[in-house]
Amino acid sequence: MRIVCISDTHTLHGAVKVPDGDVLVHAGDLTDWGALEDVEAFDAWIRKLPHRHKLVIAGNHDFGFERQPQDARALLKSCTYLQDSGITIEGVRFWGSPWQPRFCDLAFNLDRGPAIREKWNLIPKGTDVLVTHGPPFGHGDRTSRGQKAGCADLLEVVENLRPRLHVFGHIHEGYGTTRAGNTTFVNASACDLRYQPVNPPVIFEIPHAPAT
Repeated sequence: MRIVCISDTHTLHGAVKVPDGDVLVHAGDLTDWGALEDVEAFDAWIRKLPHRHKLVIAGNHDFGFERQPQDARALLKSCTYLQDSGITIEGVRFWGSPWQPRFCDLAFNLDRGPAIREKWNLIPKGTDVLVTHGPPFGHGDRTSRGQKAGCADLLEVVENLRPRLHVFGHIHEGYGTTRAGNTTFVNASACDLRYQPVNPPVIFEIPHAPAT
């Protein structure tokens, strides 16, 4: 299974050259500030892409999914929207969640500690591909000021569940791939710190299980 990972396109998705694959994953911040017309425009764009499966979560800029959730979700007709929910595709188990530790006064913020840990505890055992907007602590989370903005509680849960792939964005300057144990961590932010869509999508391959 070829998984194409993108995030943080901020209405500039049209400038991103997206390679073909089996599953397209967008890890949030598809809009600038969550306007419903921007959600509709995003859906029109993603509809034209050839991927057989398209999975999307919201990010901290996607206020529409927090303030007008029914309206925003209804506009995503060409993909599967995940919010503390999952889907299994050809035996591969995906789970998506939009939350991150409190970051300015933006959408899907939760306090560090018990409040956000409650969301991470919803991630089921056996998850193969985890999609969150915010990064775990120490992976793709270093800001331009040198601070690690990731969530320690999320890292602990990921280390326990050991998904094959963890896709996120949020910290634009953290773009790239790291690996620890069984898990590949991908910060797939398309936009850089200046909100220019210069980073290409990241591709991850999951081998098909051998026939028995």
